[in-house]
Amino acid sequence: MKTLKLIAAGIILLVTSSIHAQVSVNVNIGTAPSWGPSGYSNVDYYYLPDVEAYYDIRATQFIYFNGGRWIRSRYLPGQYRNYDLYNGYKVVLNDYHGSRPYSNFKNHKVKYYKGYHGAPQRAIGPRGNNNNKAYKNNGNNGNHGGNGNQGGGNDGHEKGNGKGNGGHGNGKH
Repeated sequence: MKTLKLIAAGIILLVTSSIHAQVSVNVNIGTAPSWGPSGYSNVDYYYLPDVEAYYDIRATQFIYFNGGRWIRSRYLPGQYRNYDLYNGYKVVLNDYHGSRPYSNFKNHKVKYYKGYHGAPQRAIGPRGNNNNKAYKNNGNNGNHGGNGNQGGGNDGHEKGNGKGNGGHGNGKH
């Protein structure tokens, strides 16, 4: 009888710990970045006209066109290493919920041209400790999702020494 009680208690502990783990994982998925415009919920993407890129809120990835295809990466490409996400205008795409916002790129590029500014925006959170840049200068170009998968995969911006010419370092993968 004592063994049966111990087994039951063990099962209860196991179930409650797995429920707790699921809750803490789900809380962080899809959180808008602190540089995102305040006042919008249930949004999946922003379009950034100045850099002609998208930001996927759920995946916390930028989506930009490079090398003839759309790339998904945690960072913007090197030419935008000094782009200030807090000051740059963000177009909230609250009418799109698919997985390829760039399917409307031709329209977005014309309607929201480089330098476009609509109504004033206020960021969700305060400006952090120089954490407003969306580029890390610590890796080489690496593999941009090589096997024709629309860029999901190693974005080439992993640990490296941050030195080198052209803004890319000698990263190790």
